[in-house]
Amino acid sequence: MPTILIVDDEKNTLRMLAQGLKLEGYDTLTASSGEEALQICASKPVDLVLLDILMPGMDGVETLPRLRQMQPDLNVVMMSAQKEIETAVKTMELGAKRYLIKPVGIDEIVAAIEPYLELSRLSKENEALRDQIRARDEMIGESVPIQRLHSQIRQVASSDLSVLIAGENGTGKELVANAIHQQSQRGRKPFINLNCAALPDELIESELFGHERGAFTGAATQRRGKFELADGSTLFLDEIGDMSLKAQAKVLRVLEYGELERLGGSQTLHVDVRIIAATNKSLEQEIENGTFRQDLYYRLNVVPIAVPPLREHIGDLPVLVKHFVEQFYRDSARPPKVIDPSAIRVLQSYNWPGNIRELKNIVGRLLIMVDQDVILADDVANILPLSHRSSQPTAAAQENRYSTGTPLAEMVDEAEANLIREALEANDWNIKRTAEQLKIERSNFYKKLAKYNIKRPDDS
Repeated sequence: MPTILIVDDEKNTLRMLAQGLKLEGYDTLTASSGEEALQICASKPVDLVLLDILMPGMDGVETLPRLRQMQPDLNVVMMSAQKEIETAVKTMELGAKRYLIKPVGIDEIVAAIEPYLELSRLSKENEALRDQIRARDEMIGESVPIQRLHSQIRQVASSDLSVLIAGENGTGKELVANAIHQQSQRGRKPFINLNCAALPDELIESELFGHERGAFTGAATQRRGKFELADGSTLFLDEIGDMSLKAQAKVLRVLEYGELERLGGSQTLHVDVRIIAATNKSLEQEIENGTFRQDLYYRLNVVPIAVPPLREHIGDLPVLVKHFVEQFYRDSARPPKVIDPSAIRVLQSYNWPGNIRELKNIVGRLLIMVDQDVILADDVANILPLSHRSSQPTAAAQENRYSTGTPLAEMVDEAEANLIREALEANDWNIKRTAEQLKIERSNFYKKLAKYNIKRPDDS
């Protein structure tokens, strides 16, 4: 519950505002002078200050910069019975958010302060989650594709250019967007996101642009949209390919002019927002189908980033599994289990259509469902879907081959072929680098590729 400090030398005003704001659901503190306000802010957490200007001793204009010096992010709204433009401008230059003329009603105060309290809540949540995001949802991996992705993020973060992230479901597109935001100059402000596929067409415009009271049935109060909340920050539009054409036209206007209007409103609002969009669709195909605007596509696709599917950096799977196991036991009181290397090999043989999200779910399922302390290959084989499995044999099938007399040379060749494929995938199919890592002469390495008919997937 937000805490509001009311500073006014008039006792009746203090009592009236404190009672009214308490009825609206706020915690309130009161001070009758600037000096007392400074003492309270130094000893108690305050989300917003309602500060009267004309007070004996230290007046509001003098108190304001000292409050801001103590708490640079503190929201301060000035109040005065005199409508003086010069004073209003001066307080705004000193960092005040609004200037209200007394007498002022509770409804007017709530309408004035709620946007700033909402931003404060988002900022605190963002700060609290920042470390969790780094610890829990960082992009894990040392393969060439992931290192290339990190490099792209560093390069684009220093600019304000729009970014379009493409990738299959579950690859971590939101993690990429968040990493760009955190490494940018806008990273101190909240990262605002919206999943365009999760909302029906009639709600997405309200979410994006906000609405005025009475704009439609159920709009009982004014609401600020995601664009306003992201002013000075980053707005991540996930699955933008599912956005309606009508909403696309309004988004294009914001990108071109930095202007928007709330639903049901006539006031033009100006915002400074960096857009990062993501999609699992081919927007070029959507343009041909008439479901996506070509002009918006060009505005979004200034810097394209492709997030690789897990099967293209399968060499990162062991470290991803280790990360998810450690994460699971941070959140669980269960005794820890060990995933055997044979189980890791079976996981690496799977095609992972659901990518890293699917891997995380499978690891959690194994840790919960397997009774013994060590998770073996057969445990993984029993839990993985039959579809999307490779032809690599499971432990049980391998044991059966031994008993039926499969020649050793055949099994060695198969193992060597699998190792070469894994090394190529980990090195993004760079022949020179893979041969050096495996310590094989390049001419001999080419012979082995021909022997096992190993080809890059897009060359097959």
